[in-house]
Amino acid sequence: MFQSFDAPTSPEQGPPRIAALRKLLATRGIDGFIVPRADVHQGEYVADHDARLAWLTGFTGSAGFAIILPEIAGVFIDGRYRVQVKAQVALDSFTPVPWPETKPGDWIRTNLSRGRVAYDPWLHSRDEIDRITTALAGSEVTLEPTDNLVDAIWSDQPAPPLGRIDVQPEALAGETSAEKRARLAAALKEAGQKAAILTLADSISWLLNIRGHDIPRNPVVHALAILRDDGQLRLFVDDRKLDADLRKHLGPEISVEPPDAFAAALDSLEGPVRVDRASAPKAVSDRLAAAGVEIVWAPDPCILPKARKNPAEIAGTAEAHLRDGAAMCAFLAWLDAEAPKGTLTEIAVVSALEGFRRATNALRDISFDTICGAGPNGAIVHYRVTEGTDRPVKTGELLLVDSGGQYVDGTTDITRTVAVGQVGEPEKLAFTRVLQGMVAISRARWPRGLAGRDLDTLARMPLWLAGQDYDHGTGHGVGAFLCVHEGPQRISRISEVPLEPGMILSNEPGYYREGAFGIRTENLLAVVEAPPIPDGDDRAMLSFRTLTWVPIDRRLILRDMLSPEERFWIDAYHAEVLERIGERVSPETLDWLRRATAPL
Repeated sequence: MFQSFDAPTSPEQGPPRIAALRKLLATRGIDGFIVPRADVHQGEYVADHDARLAWLTGFTGSAGFAIILPEIAGVFIDGRYRVQVKAQVALDSFTPVPWPETKPGDWIRTNLSRGRVAYDPWLHSRDEIDRITTALAGSEVTLEPTDNLVDAIWSDQPAPPLGRIDVQPEALAGETSAEKRARLAAALKEAGQKAAILTLADSISWLLNIRGHDIPRNPVVHALAILRDDGQLRLFVDDRKLDADLRKHLGPEISVEPPDAFAAALDSLEGPVRVDRASAPKAVSDRLAAAGVEIVWAPDPCILPKARKNPAEIAGTAEAHLRDGAAMCAFLAWLDAEAPKGTLTEIAVVSALEGFRRATNALRDISFDTICGAGPNGAIVHYRVTEGTDRPVKTGELLLVDSGGQYVDGTTDITRTVAVGQVGEPEKLAFTRVLQGMVAISRARWPRGLAGRDLDTLARMPLWLAGQDYDHGTGHGVGAFLCVHEGPQRISRISEVPLEPGMILSNEPGYYREGAFGIRTENLLAVVEAPPIPDGDDRAMLSFRTLTWVPIDRRLILRDMLSPEERFWIDAYHAEVLERIGERVSPETLDWLRRATAPL
């Protein structure tokens, strides 16, 4: 199994650890310390070595941070984790703080009248620290860098990862690393920039056509890099990860140096040097400034090119989704047969699903820990089942399963909510509204230049009309055998990045009733040029191409709530699922698939 069901933390571990940290703070004359979820690469998933937030507080969510002050310790969590955090931290020692509604600088001012708050400059971006510094202006609280104080008390901290590095074939990457580097280097030269600092693991992995094994779920390489305007690159990575084939792949224009040489390498750079203030550690710009190197603040140059998938990456992702779709259909057919017997639990469901994906003989990893929430557990947006929380799959309830696979040709992410036996009218009403929002995004056409925030309301409107909503974005970017959560593209109220052809996004509206049930329906989509409408288009338009082909539970759809256009889309989608997936499944699964895709 890729997924385990242990509980990596427990609430009772937090109080003695926070006591040890406060003791160290007092010794240093420091009044507070900020503990982020992120590592030096600002990754969503972190290696065990970098799991400082989970180790200190018990909270294991993929986003958030803690601020430890003498009298209060706030754990900042967004809407996905409001339920989860209460079960994972000792509430007599840690206070959940709604974020981003509550800004960290404002919270510090409220809870600390004067003093020094420290942070590790290798784990925070310039943007992040500048926002807190601005919020503290005029107060008697100062923000200052220090070494990592959690590491100082973490006596059995695991070592940094040493996962091997693999070559991503050119046929799947669609472009050689030399071609990518030349293209980005030309852009640097045109902008008058001598070099760019690369710290995002997926950027470096994409640029060099390599994949790694440093962290679970996302096949990225933990490394740092400096790209010059002539296309040469200095790669700072532990050379124990490299073999002869990998060195040959990198070629003479890429030098390999140890990670601890990176900081000193910054001192010798000739400016202007491009630095991403939103993702590069603040320590990078601090070091460059101390050496007198001119800094140009600009986004990581890999971000947009990586997001705009080329035809080879789109083709590979499409094939991965057909393979994954067949595995999902086999799983759903099995689930329909087994769940009514009353013998399944959440762990049994997760284990079975991974087994169906493994049977493809192409699965490299799951793309995230499967979210399998039965009944009220479905309302925990990023629920991860453990031996201690494993719940029976009961008749008369909903089961939410959000999962994905990492294949060498693409990354998948799909959510289906299914009925186990007969469920109530409130569940069907909410399910149909969520589906209407998902269909609205799938059918959308929009003028070039619009961003995800311009589409987000399409998914929410059916819920809003019923006084309902969900506390997460409607969609996130997805990589090509890279991170399942990829920026900068999103479908979100706060996303200002224009959507462009080749970008892959999820489409996953939901609804969650705490203590009762959760609903989410998710497909992946690729942005494409919209097909013309006769006598209709007077400007360039974009639309979505569906990548995910798996039935949606018809038993939960209230047909009379749907418009004719919505019914047409659902029936056409199901007809295409049968056409694309039918030839890839067993006769038994095909029988189930025909029933599951029958017209409404």
